[in-house]
Amino acid sequence: MRTSDILKKLNIPRHKLYYLEQKGYIKPKRIPMGELESREYSEEDFKKLELVWKYLQNGFKHKIAYQKALEELQSPELKLEEKT
Repeated sequence: MRTSDILKKLNIPRHKLYYLEQKGYIKPKRIPMGELESREYSEEDFKKLELVWKYLQNGFKHKIAYQKALEELQSPELKLEEKT
């Protein structure tokens, strides 16, 4: 899945997507395209991003949103908790 696909499907701003990558929360594959590189996101990257973005939109800080996303990926029966 390419960057444009992620941006469209999740309605996430490009700078947020790149920030999450910079922090190491996701690691898309880099594909050389001449002098540039394209990012290729796996299905796992997409699921992780989808959950992190959901938690960020509900007011959680980046680190907590990432931790909650990982917990939810490991235990799919967990539901979005209300922010306390």
